[in-house]
Amino acid sequence: MLNIEIIAETKDYVVINKPAGLLVHGAPHIKEETLVDWLLQKYPKIGQVGEDLDRPGIMHRLDKDVSGLMVIAKNQASYDSLKEQFKNRTITKEYTALVYGKVLKDEDEIDFPIKRSTKGYKMAAVPQNFNSGNDEARVRQATTVFSVIKRLINFTLLKVTIKTGRTHQIRVHLHAYGYPLVGDDLYNNKQSKSKNKKYNLGRVFLVATHLEFTDLSGTKQVFTAGLPKDLVQFLDQIK
Repeated sequence: MLNIEIIAETKDYVVINKPAGLLVHGAPHIKEETLVDWLLQKYPKIGQVGEDLDRPGIMHRLDKDVSGLMVIAKNQASYDSLKEQFKNRTITKEYTALVYGKVLKDEDEIDFPIKRSTKGYKMAAVPQNFNSGNDEARVRQATTVFSVIKRLINFTLLKVTIKTGRTHQIRVHLHAYGYPLVGDDLYNNKQSKSKNKKYNLGRVFLVATHLEFTDLSGTKQVFTAGLPKDLVQFLDQIK
């Protein structure tokens, strides 16, 4: 059975710290163990929670090579409540990210719309004036806000908050903004691709470090998580 850190647990939800390298849910072509497999082993009743039985209890997801906080609903009432909060954007999700380059602005908002790339396995940012008349384009508005935590010689450590939850949103937006994430082999430029190979981090330097939502009693719950040891060590190496 997978070893996954449980941050908090009640009868209604469980908050976990998903490790990098773990898929949230499977697909017909996927054979490896996923977070959903772990959930079903540990909480068999969760199999009936939600609207998609292939993703029971799952409210949001993190990419395979991204780690951090996730909340999973353990019953339908909690699922419905959390779903409404995600829909109304009243849930707070903050990430810590390391990008290549020295970001000049102390803070900024990135609002490039996102659509599926012609390469079907990835997404692409498009200009605000992009003609989205073609239904196949499926252009979605997306907003990412960041502030600088620390500037290093060749890197910048950022706090990132998303106002929308699009596929690969932070990765797409920071790449389009000109500062690709360290370790991201999907959204990169020639220079960052070469550096990824050099550093061989083995994951994307993106961690969901802060999560806030309201439980069924109306109480706001706040959770934080530090950076994994491998990322702390990496930061020490590049100072």
